[in-house]
Amino acid sequence: MSHTILLLQSTSKLDSRTYSDYESVDECLDGICKVFEEHLKKRNPTSPSITYDISELFEFIDQISDLSCLVFQKQTGEYKPHNKEWIKQEIFQLLRKQAAGGK
Repeated sequence: MSHTILLLQSTSKLDSRTYSDYESVDECLDGICKVFEEHLKKRNPTSPSITYDISELFEFIDQISDLSCLVFQKQTGEYKPHNKEWIKQEIFQLLRKQAAGGK
């Protein structure tokens, strides 16, 4: 487990900047999915359930003004930055693992 900081700026406005910290990369990726699910709930408040596919999630990620993860590297004691493309690759791997029954 590597401590991970999520940096998110949802719009071009600087006051939309937020950060969250997680105990692991997987927790951070789940957090990104939850942000998207909350976005869908706000857009569809009367829908009893929310479903989406990975392409919609990735489109949402692409539309976020700025999104990155800082992952702690135990070997160096530093945080390594990762961009949207890395985040999408990692989410894909995580969801594939979850679909196969892994955790």
